Amino acid sequence: MIKKIPSPTLYEISAWTLTGLTLLFILVFNLLPALLAGLLVYELVHIITPYIARQFPTKRPSNRSKFWAAGILVMIVVSLLGLAGVGLVAFFRSDAGSLTVLLAKMAQIIEDSRKILPSWVLEHLPADAITFKEEATIWLRSHAGELQVVGKEAGRITAHVILGMVIGGMLAVREAVAIDNFKPFARALAERGSLFSDAFQRVVFAQLRIATINAIFTAIYLAVVLPLMGIHLPLVKTMIAITFVVGLIPVIGNLISNTIVVVVSLSQSLGVAVGSLIYLIVIHKFEYFLNARIVGSQIRANAWELLIAMLAMEAAFGLAGIVAAPIYYAYIKSELRERNLV
Repeated sequence: MIKKIPSPTLYEISAWTLTGLTLLFILVFNLLPALLAGLLVYELVHIITPYIARQFPTKRPSNRSKFWAAGILVMIVVSLLGLAGVGLVAFFRSDAGSLTVLLAKMAQIIEDSRKILPSWVLEHLPADAITFKEEATIWLRSHAGELQVVGKEAGRITAHVILGMVIGGMLAVREAVAIDNFKPFARALAERGSLFSDAFQRVVFAQLRIATINAIFTAIYLAVVLPLMGIHLPLVKTMIAITFVVGLIPVIGNLISNTIVVVVSLSQSLGVAVGSLIYLIVIHKFEYFLNARIVGSQIRANAWELLIAMLAMEAAFGLAGIVAAPIYYAYIKSELRERNLV
């Protein structure tokens, strides 16, 4: 027997409308990094708090003690996330993990591999290294204004991320000590926020597991399998780190990391590049089912549903749409499931 759901109240309809406009506003005005950073801090605090509470039980927990405990925990989480971000940036700027060195190496590998590449591939490549540099210079000149904007955007995004983490921490502290005395509209909004944060937790932590698994398989291939065969590729650490970072982006991340690995494999031979491609295809075929099981089971969605959502969001909002699509879709399904509509 289907459970009868009461008709939505005016407060719920208003809360849905405001939530939808807010989520659209976030994408239109490029506030997604701030939202994700804030939710990450908020969810990490909520995941860790029960564990700490079990380790230090008390019969009379006061709001003041909860406030200080949650505040200290927020400071620790924000500090660790900040250090992780700084460490990642420092690695990619170092000689061992430089993205500039990797791109230069890939360009040189493509130039050196012209003799072994099929003719249909050569048709789409520059004639020589000088031509490649000329085309790169022309591109840089024509996009100089955009590149300056990118530099400014990086600083703005960093500020947004920091502010988002602070806001997420403040909300986590407030919830640790606050009593639910919301009025009807505020309660309806809080329910929307709870559903969205739950969707974020299920999707993002699932994608984090997927990125970790992907990086482990790639590391095994690059750092263990190939060296055992007497093949040593350059910039292995950089490729593993990039595989993990871009693996946080569903589907598109795998294409980016695979392209890098295959191109760098050309530095050894065409056979090694083909072998790398075959290995990655086999691994990602396995990961495809694993991804569908991990993410799909979390939001009760098929892989094709996520792909359609990502395609539509990318067409509307670009890369930010791809990142936001699984979270937004999971939230929408949660709302529909609450009303027993799916």
